[in-house]
Formats: sequence, C-alpha cells, structure tokens
Amino acid sequence: MTGQIVQPAIPRGLVAALVLAAAAACVVVALLVLPASSRDPYTRQTLELRGSVEHGAQLFRLNCSGCHGIAAQGLVGPDLHGVSQRKNQRQLIQQVVSGRTPPMPRFQPEPQAMADLLAYLNGLV
Repeated sequence: MTGQIVQPAIPRGLVAALVLAAAAACVVVALLVLPASSRDPYTRQTLELRGSVEHGAQLFRLNCSGCHGIAAQGLVGPDLHGVSQRKNQRQLIQQVVSGRTPPMPRFQPEPQAMADLLAYLNGLV
C-alpha cells in the first residue's frame, strides 16, 4: 500500500435521491415561510382600504417623526423617501407592525390608520 485513502463510491441513485429530497425540502420551507401577510386578516383588510395622505401625514408626525425626522429624511431611523419603491405594501405593513428592525417599536394602528400611513409613505419620493 502506498498510504492512499480510498473513498467509497457513492451510488448515483443515492445522489439523485438526496438532490430530490433537498429540492422537496426547499419547496416545503418556501411554502411555510412565504409571507404570512397574504393570509393575515389585518394586512388583507388594510390593503382593501383607501388611505388618506393627510391623515397619514398626521399619524407619521405623531408616531414616526421622532426617529425618521419630521420630513421623513431619517434620523435614528432611515430616510423613508422612496421606501415604496424598495418595499412592497405588505412588507411596509409588516415592518411597521413587527418592529422587526430595532430600535423600531411595534406599532399596529387600526387598518384604516395603517392605510392612511401607507398612502403618506407612498407619496414620499
């Protein structure tokens, strides 16, 4: 013997089965992890409403301007101009409701108030 280590051959059928199992697992995970917001009654109800930019601006000044700035230019929180081009409506709702990015607090206004806030955010270009 020359000191070489011989690796056992892996049957092709086993490799194919493992690849198929991994693909199936990815599909299952994707189905489970899809944004629950499509099934979330709060998000669905909010998106069915027409928001008021004026009321949304008031809500923003009262609840958001301390971190995002009075003109949404960003302070502790990021600049929100163009945010609706970076995130879709469901993502915006989830960000506000979850407070997913510390130090942002959780905030879940009534669906109409959230629709108003979205209308305001959509107007920030």
